[in-house]
Amino acid sequence: MLAGEHYIADDPELIADATHAALAAERFNATSADDPDTRRELLGQLLAKVGDGVEVRPPLRVDYGYRTTIGDNAFLNFGVVLLDVAPIGIGADAQLGPNVQLLTPTHPVDPELRRAKWESASPIAIGDNAWLGGGAIVCPGVTVGENTVVGAGAVVSRDLPANAVAVGNPARVVRYL
Repeated sequence: MLAGEHYIADDPELIADATHAALAAERFNATSADDPDTRRELLGQLLAKVGDGVEVRPPLRVDYGYRTTIGDNAFLNFGVVLLDVAPIGIGADAQLGPNVQLLTPTHPVDPELRRAKWESASPIAIGDNAWLGGGAIVCPGVTVGENTVVGAGAVVSRDLPANAVAVGNPARVVRYL
């Protein structure tokens, strides 16, 4: 899995890691809005790196947590989903709207491999100062460039360059900044 090769998600070690992350996310999601220190502490226990000034509004969903890094001053709104089977890097000052999904896992097209429960994953990188509108979905292996804006509801299935505005399904660059 860590090498980007096929793996079986039902592996006992992976189930233990996912359960640990689910419990940590549950604790984070149950925190009070007037207790930012506890939120920050729990987020630091859940994720690989949380930069200074990061704000994440519950609920947050992750697969493992330890594969996700968030840069300084990033903002993740309500309902963000981080399926971090492969690494997810969210840059400094990035903004993720409500219900954004960053999805690193993928399943084989071959029906027999899929029936046998094989999966794989590819990393996602969100550049510094990028803004992903509400409900945007970023697919496995995608990089969103620095300062790029992704419209609400867009499905990003290919890399997006820096300093662009992209919208639609699939997301397409409609202009440059």
